[in-house]
Amino acid sequence: MSARMVVFFLAVLVLPPFGHAKNKKKQVLPDYVLRAQTVLVVIHPDPGEPVTDPLANRTARDNVEKALMKWGRFRLVTDAQTADLIIAVRKGHAGGPTINNSPTDNRPVIVQPTGGDTRAGGHLGRPPDLTDPSLGGPTNRGPQIGNEIGASEDTFEIYRGGLEYPLDSSPVWRYIAKNSLNGPQVTAVEQFQKVLSESEKQHQQKP
Repeated sequence: MSARMVVFFLAVLVLPPFGHAKNKKKQVLPDYVLRAQTVLVVIHPDPGEPVTDPLANRTARDNVEKALMKWGRFRLVTDAQTADLIIAVRKGHAGGPTINNSPTDNRPVIVQPTGGDTRAGGHLGRPPDLTDPSLGGPTNRGPQIGNEIGASEDTFEIYRGGLEYPLDSSPVWRYIAKNSLNGPQVTAVEQFQKVLSESEKQHQQKP
């Protein structure tokens, strides 16, 4: 083989395939999120809430639900079995005395009109099938006073529905930022809306 041919084959090995240069930007959200129609919003399991603001997580959940209803992309449900997606929220707090398993997080019967839409339903307590109880954790589910050192940022996580214990898997998308669950303009929902829109555009551009 001539020296010229050797140089040619070495160049082929070093250069990346031509098609890679034209690949579109990787889709951020998977197709099952783009196809989703129903969503359940829950408080992340076992969060501690500041004694000074025991309604923090419940308020954050309500803010997210109102923002989702205003968006109109998904239909809210109160049963994990009928949810295509599950959104888990946790309000951030820097630390100090907390209330664990606060009864204020339990969901009463709901009739919540927002912008002409109404969310109705009921569920008492946290749905029992979101995490596997055999993995451990506290057996006493009553209210307890503790002392936590946590992150000050709010957390918004999206999980795939239709699984036996959805919150035991890794979230498909997460947004963490200070006050991102505050209303009425819920930043976490706005960011989810942007990334979903971008993923839909990338999906449409697939060959």
